Amino acid sequence: MCSVVPGYSPGFKRPPETLRLKRKRPRRRRSSSGEDPQDSPLASSASASAKGCLLSPRPYPGSGRRNPFLAAGKAPAGRPGAGRDPPGGGPSGQFLNVLQEDRSQKEDYSEIPAVESLDPPSVATSNTDVPSFPSYEFPADWSIKTRLLFTSSQSFAWADHIKAQEESQGYVQHCRATFINLPQSIQEPKLSTELRCAFQQSLVYWLHPFLPWLHLFPRIGADRKMAGKNNLLSCDEALQQILMSEWSLSFTSLYNLLRAKLCPYFYVCTYQFTVLFRAAGLAGSDVITALISPTTRGLREAMKNEGIEFYMPFQEIRKRKSNAFTSHTELGFANDSERTGKDAENEEEQQIGGGNDEDDDDDEGLLWLEEMGVQDKIKKPDTISIQLYPFRGAARSKCGLSNKERNEVQMDHKPESVVLVKGTNTFTLLNFLMNCKSLVASAGPQAGLPPTLLSPVAFRGATMQMLKARSINIKAQVHSHYKDAFSLEIVGPIMPHSLHSLSMLLQSAQNGSFSAVCYTHEPTAVFNMGISHEQNIQKESLGKDLCNCGLHPNTLNQLALCPTLGKSSIRILEASDYIYTWKV
Repeated sequence: MCSVVPGYSPGFKRPPETLRLKRKRPRRRRSSSGEDPQDSPLASSASASAKGCLLSPRPYPGSGRRNPFLAAGKAPAGRPGAGRDPPGGGPSGQFLNVLQEDRSQKEDYSEIPAVESLDPPSVATSNTDVPSFPSYEFPADWSIKTRLLFTSSQSFAWADHIKAQEESQGYVQHCRATFINLPQSIQEPKLSTELRCAFQQSLVYWLHPFLPWLHLFPRIGADRKMAGKNNLLSCDEALQQILMSEWSLSFTSLYNLLRAKLCPYFYVCTYQFTVLFRAAGLAGSDVITALISPTTRGLREAMKNEGIEFYMPFQEIRKRKSNAFTSHTELGFANDSERTGKDAENEEEQQIGGGNDEDDDDDEGLLWLEEMGVQDKIKKPDTISIQLYPFRGAARSKCGLSNKERNEVQMDHKPESVVLVKGTNTFTLLNFLMNCKSLVASAGPQAGLPPTLLSPVAFRGATMQMLKARSINIKAQVHSHYKDAFSLEIVGPIMPHSLHSLSMLLQSAQNGSFSAVCYTHEPTAVFNMGISHEQNIQKESLGKDLCNCGLHPNTLNQLALCPTLGKSSIRILEASDYIYTWKV
């Protein structure tokens, strides 16, 4: 039987494609010809059987009962011919129409293939599907990527099986900061030694500390991945002190390289927040800058106590908007602006999460204690630490939180809590971080582990590491047929210079056409926000001061521009004929 009928499955669990097509053609023919679905044999038999059952309501002489099968909002009409319903207009006809529509929708959905394409899930969950304007260069992305997936119509076989001599040459080129300018198009990438050496050079990064049995990036949210692994540091305080002293030396070495403009930037990754230090001349700033995200009110208060001057860019934007609103009020729109201000305040309080019910419950609890006469005997807890929502009326005054303090508490652990430190305050921040006890977890899987230092150049105590790369040949479905496609996967802490270097290599190797899906470490996406209003920087001084920082000149020019991505990061990067488009 299985050999006679093609596509036969025992028990008729999977209908063959021929039955689906035959079942679908009459429906299309009826819709195209404009015939009434009630004229079909199935509909006529069903309507005939429905008239004798509960689908058609029985007439009740003299009763004012409403027909439940009529459309909403229509009054029940007289029933001169209650036993006959017009085609498609009576209760049974409407009920069958709904049944046929649901049945047709289910059949249409069942015939859609389960997998339309081989695109990763991040493509569908991107913030926007509108690509940017085509450009010969894409903006700098200061976030750390955890994975890159390049796809192209040409093979990536040139990236496999790097020879020992090519691997050594790539290490030497990285350590000596020598770069090879590749041609615009390489005819035989697999035979190009320069391409393979440059590819090996672009995969190098420097890490401290290095513990082979632990993955030290990412650190935020990594407790679940580290759980169950043997952490030798949690029970040995002497070992923890040795590691922290070595980490302090490495941290100081990195900052000195940054101040001397021999290191363009580096990251400090803790289990709670990430810090990005950038040299003067990058990201549109002529001084050293440091971005910290996410932060808490306690961390910001500790920085204030140490005399560190910092800015909160999102708070500055909010202040400018409020100043503009005040000036609008002074121009003569007092009534409208007051109403708008009240609406904005109500909306802000609703977004933060304050509610009248919660406040009433707190007031009732306090009044109950006063009635019992034991309000003085019970120690009241610190409301700031246990209640993070705003209060109204008497409860707000009891809590003692001002509007500014409530806003600061609500932005904790969010991208809006990013902090910017400039100039000489970054050196004070260096000393603060080295002496901060909360920088290292005291319990949990990351107990005793110093923060991870990531840098594109070598520094004291650093370990050279390589991004993992592999090429895969896949079959991508295009409409009704499959097409050969090739992919190159890069895994690891991918810093901004690596993304740009790899894109330049692929332009030469893939004839200027490829696409990339970028997986971003989300806590670092906010590093793409603009930090300076200066539009122009002296390129002459930039090339003179940062020429020895170890980056390719083209990459350096890209990182010197002001960030334009805001809180977002590049999710999809496409190159066609050497022109870039991207989606965030």
